Amino acid sequence: MVQIAPSILASDFARLGEEVAAVEVAGADLLHVDVMDGHFVPNISIGVPVVASLRRATDLPLDVHLMVSEPHDFIEAFAEAGADWISVHVEVCLHLEGTLAVIKQRGLKAGVVLNPSTPLTTLDEILPEADHVLLMGVNPGFSGQAFIKSVEGKVARLRLRIDEAGLPTLIEVDGGVNQDNAGRLRKAGADILVAATAIFGADDYGAAIKALRAGP
Repeated sequence: MVQIAPSILASDFARLGEEVAAVEVAGADLLHVDVMDGHFVPNISIGVPVVASLRRATDLPLDVHLMVSEPHDFIEAFAEAGADWISVHVEVCLHLEGTLAVIKQRGLKAGVVLNPSTPLTTLDEILPEADHVLLMGVNPGFSGQAFIKSVEGKVARLRLRIDEAGLPTLIEVDGGVNQDNAGRLRKAGADILVAATAIFGADDYGAAIKALRAGP
């Protein structure tokens, strides 16, 4: 069954502890945390102190997505803060294998992220080292964008590639995921759906998560 990861980027930060508790009760499998530096993406979000606070507030795995220009410099700090998963962008990692190795040395799940226009061929030499691949459904930086439909085909091609290689690598999709496209993404082979406004913008978080997990 597909896992659902609410993205706190769309939550009410004035009530963050309550929001996290609400999605945990509603059936979330993990919590997605977007870290933005204002350089790699045109926005600034949250940092290490918030992740440390989240760690104290929930037992859900913290899925930290580093949308930063120098991700290698932040791995230790986010690991100490309580991250369980750390994902880095292939577009900015000059020594990607080494970066993933550092994440794994801390006992964390290591992920590789691809922007919508970044081809799957960038995974040719690294896929066996990744615990998960995060495919962006939008150009990263802001919540609430419309999903880029061509990414559905990218998910399906990656699913075929992973299955043919017999790898345990999970496919995660982030950006523009909602009840309208969740079924197609599941069918294409996604293992984890990250949802922001589709959950935190709903009146009933439990119903929203259920629809993403099992709706049409």
